[in-house]
Amino acid sequence: MTIAAFGLDLAKNVFQVHGVDERAVAALREPMRRDRVAEFFARH
Repeated sequence: MTIAAFGLDLAKNVFQVHGVDERAVAALREPMRRDRVAEFFARH
């Protein structure tokens, strides 16, 4: 699965990360704590 674009819904403590593929179909929807966001985007 290749994610073409990410969206990030910012909040105080728990962020929501969304990813869509080349056809604009939701491929990822994941809540994560603030301290995991940088690590997540470094991996992707």
